[in-house]
Amino acid sequence: MKAKLNQKLINLIEYYNLINADIIFKNIPIDRSTKLKTLNLEGSKLEKLNKLKNLIKSVKNCELKESANNMVFADGNIQSKIMIVGEGPGAQEDKVGLPFVGRAGQLLDKMLAAINLNRKNVYITNVVNYRPPSNRKPNDEEIFRYLPYLSSHIETINPKILLLLGSTALNTIIGDEEVISNARGKWFQKDIGKIKPWVIASFHPAFLMRQPDKKKLSWVDLKMIKAKINQINLSN
Repeated sequence: MKAKLNQKLINLIEYYNLINADIIFKNIPIDRSTKLKTLNLEGSKLEKLNKLKNLIKSVKNCELKESANNMVFADGNIQSKIMIVGEGPGAQEDKVGLPFVGRAGQLLDKMLAAINLNRKNVYITNVVNYRPPSNRKPNDEEIFRYLPYLSSHIETINPKILLLLGSTALNTIIGDEEVISNARGKWFQKDIGKIKPWVIASFHPAFLMRQPDKKKLSWVDLKMIKAKINQINLSN
């Protein structure tokens, strides 16, 4: 028990070092331009991804890891300039070890197809790499724990467009609490390590299955992504 508590404290301190914690404690609004720090990974893109995967596999004293069946790292084209970040693996994802393969994943596939994209020309991951029990949202401690890996993952892929699905992904990246319905459909740029992709948030497919009336807003977001792809002349 003592060892677990000590590890939790270490995780929290590491996270506060990754973000500008003084801003939080001084109750000053967090600027979206605050840079996310990344791990010092060396080698080719594939070598960096393998190192990152091994680092995540070697995580100790993690309740998510202990309760999960598989690590869910990513899926898609590592050379893609479009990266998607979701919340966390569900039951199906935990079973097969890939993100977005359940019902929400099927809807995501349809959403991508609507703007002439598919899994072969995007790259997909989640905020956390292990399934939260009972498909709950990852808590702050779990998000803190995996943020350096997520930031490094994004930096390694080096996307031009970063799509954040749901409030968990949005708030993890911007370092602030925002309501997805207010923040969606707005472009901004974010410093993540040495890169600065265009970022946009939209509703998570699982939310859209519960609230199908929001699909029309999601379609607006998808059209904005399509327009941005054309604007910056992306080819995947």
